Amino acid sequence: MDKDLIHVLEKIANSLEESNDILNRIANHYDGVVPVMTRNAKRVEEAHNEVEDNRSDLDKSWGIGLSNIMKPQEN
Repeated sequence: MDKDLIHVLEKIANSLEESNDILNRIANHYDGVVPVMTRNAKRVEEAHNEVEDNRSDLDKSWGIGLSNIMKPQEN
């Protein structure tokens, strides 16, 4: 019985080590991807704000902008 108990405990310990390894890989991936995504999202927002700031006064007064009138419309 002692051998069976030891075997079961060893399997549990090995499973925990494998789970920790997987969780560490997930955390490393997350730490590598999230900052890049955050930086890219900020760049897109800054570019959008720059486009909005550079619209002409006439475009701003029309709301949608005169430049959007000539764009193809989706049905």
